[in-house]
Amino acid sequence: MTRRRLGQHYLVDQDVVRKIVEAAAIQPHERVLEIGTGRGALTKKLVTAGKSFVGYEVDRRNYEETVQSVGGDVEVHLGDAFDHIPEFDVLVASLPYSRSASFIDWLCQVDYERAVVLLQEEFVQKVQAKPGAREYRAVSVLAQISSEIRTLGRVGRASFSPPPRVNSSLVAITPKGRVPEEEILKIKQLFSLRRRRVSSALAELRMVPRKEYGTRRVYSLVPDEVHQLCSTA
Repeated sequence: MTRRRLGQHYLVDQDVVRKIVEAAAIQPHERVLEIGTGRGALTKKLVTAGKSFVGYEVDRRNYEETVQSVGGDVEVHLGDAFDHIPEFDVLVASLPYSRSASFIDWLCQVDYERAVVLLQEEFVQKVQAKPGAREYRAVSVLAQISSEIRTLGRVGRASFSPPPRVNSSLVAITPKGRVPEEEILKIKQLFSLRRRRVSSALAELRMVPRKEYGTRRVYSLVPDEVHQLCSTA
């Protein structure tokens, strides 16, 4: 699967590269992971920043170009990072827009210290959405119960080649706690019925009934309430 098919637009703005690396604040003892090395714009700055570096790239042409540009002794894998649970301290990534939701699912299940990631601006608005908002979805809940996500700034279309149709946001992410795969599935199932009353949704999903939510709708539940429901159901 190529990054172009995944909706990838390559980061080419060196000022943005510098801001990402500075925001990551990688220390000499830390293990660095890059998801989606692309053509190596970030990789070249990351490989010597910490104690170790591991990169993943799904597109063979980009993988070969990255390996050639940074040297063959750097650990870069041809494959999907989301199929693995590597050990790392700091994650840095410029993700294909189409993989954003998969990224949140994956990030919920790994141990790490912090991440600095470029994401589509609209997706960042979705993961930060509040209960009752139109954008409030399962991915909003998953992001908010597993991490703190802070927006560092907008990155314009001209920073990429080819330029995307939308702007991006640079975000800093720190973990709050891991979410088991079973709970991730339950949250998604619950929010597939987001407009239903909580009691009705729980009954349809054969989850433990909860009278204390009265006539409230699923979309009104705050992330901690969803977490409580789905972690004990």
